[in-house]
Amino acid sequence: MKIKICGLTSPKEAEYLNKNHVDFAGLVVFYPKSKRNNTILQAKEIMARLHPAIQKVAVVVSPLPEEIVQIEDAGFDYIQIHGNLSEELLSCIHLPIFKAFNVSDMVHYEFYRCCPKVAGYVFDAMEPGSGKTFDWNLVKKVPRDEKLLLLAGGLCAENVADAIKALQPDGVDVSSGVEYGTMIKGKDPEKIDRFVAEVRKQKV
Repeated sequence: MKIKICGLTSPKEAEYLNKNHVDFAGLVVFYPKSKRNNTILQAKEIMARLHPAIQKVAVVVSPLPEEIVQIEDAGFDYIQIHGNLSEELLSCIHLPIFKAFNVSDMVHYEFYRCCPKVAGYVFDAMEPGSGKTFDWNLVKKVPRDEKLLLLAGGLCAENVADAIKALQPDGVDVSSGVEYGTMIKGKDPEKIDRFVAEVRKQKV
């Protein structure tokens, strides 16, 4: 079961991921609407603190070609795209892609399923990063293939076991579920520890 911790905003948070030997670290870039947004320079500082075994994922929304170039130059291993991913943009991307889906854009699933550049899918809530869950039964209808299926959207230590049992995804993706909350910004190392421990208890 792969584990992705998303929305890092400081180098010290990289250490929390190193301690838990997670698989992926997600960093939001080029999306100033997000409270978790990083400049490319900030993202590089965080990535420099990550253990080399942790795959680094740039999380973007309908990126521009020039932003793709900066992401690839920064040393990311994957790019996770929410929103628009046109054929023109696809031709610009050399990194493996995680395509994010929610209920509103499932109609495009077959197109991405057939795209060799797409390495996996992230199934998220209507508002990515909101901490809201969605109807997991929607994912049960998705045909499985060799690409990674990561489940996101409102996961936390208290519900991740139920999510894994219900859907048997290839991995789980968490952001707000391992944060302190509204009063304190950033990731809570104790919540990360609990989340990872719950995931690793599951028999899959």
